Amino acid sequence: MPNSSSVSEFLLLAFADTRELQLLHFALFLGIYLAALLGNGLILTSVACDHRLHTPMYFFLLNLALLDLGCISTTLPKAMANSLWDTRAISYEGCAAQILFLVFLVVAEYFLLTVMAYDRYVAICKPLHYGSLLGSRACAQMAAAAWGSGFLNAVLHTANTFSLPLCQGNAVDQFFCEIPQILKLSCSGAYLREFGVVVFSISVLFGCSVFIVISYIQILRAVLRMPSEQGRHKAFSTCLPHLAVVSLMVSTGMCSYLKPPSISSPYLDLVVSFLYSVVPPAVNPLIYSMRNQELRDAVRTLVEYTILRRIHP
Repeated sequence: MPNSSSVSEFLLLAFADTRELQLLHFALFLGIYLAALLGNGLILTSVACDHRLHTPMYFFLLNLALLDLGCISTTLPKAMANSLWDTRAISYEGCAAQILFLVFLVVAEYFLLTVMAYDRYVAICKPLHYGSLLGSRACAQMAAAAWGSGFLNAVLHTANTFSLPLCQGNAVDQFFCEIPQILKLSCSGAYLREFGVVVFSISVLFGCSVFIVISYIQILRAVLRMPSEQGRHKAFSTCLPHLAVVSLMVSTGMCSYLKPPSISSPYLDLVVSFLYSVVPPAVNPLIYSMRNQELRDAVRTLVEYTILRRIHP
């Protein structure tokens, strides 16, 4: 039986056996990837170039777009390459790098969403203290803490996972490398140390979820007490996109990691992992732009300016 020292590559789950379906999957993934690049790229450029969006909320949104770009770029390009070149292989180092960056970006994104909930809480429940509590330095420190916590978490999980001896071959039942699939390949009982780290991480993320829920309970109470209908509409328009993004991320993550083993199958795991690793980064820009007039105006101005520059260089 092979151990971790003799495994030089892993075999990812193939989407299809026929060449036509492989090329169809490549085209589908390419379309989703380009849409994610365009949507998040527009948010990044709009927030960076429009001085009206130089506020804490949009600063955190810029960070969210960066994390989404990184997250989808960690999984889809390799899946597209494998579909295009009719291969399943990923190197041992490439698999470790995929897990490192995916855990880093996903955990950092959830910490950032927690910070964004705090931003909305202060903006709506303590508006007179908003400038002092969320100054530029405080915003930079909170964003750095989210990125740093995600990175430390990723290093801990990756080091633990790839220190385990592998006794169950090298076939991964997923289209990208993820920790549960690598643990399935480890020797019996060797995964208990990583299981402890996973429990600790879930506890921390659960604490973040509780904080988000409490923040939104306070926000809802404050909004319902507002005398102005216009004020309530404006408050909801800034909170609902964030709440939708959190709900999408939590629901897809729970479906992936907390579903009963009795209903688990390779293709169900594939679909659910696709939902949590690919769908949120592609859909988040659409969610934020749907109800945010300021962001829509900034994106429209950017697109119009770009078109005019093309027509009249």
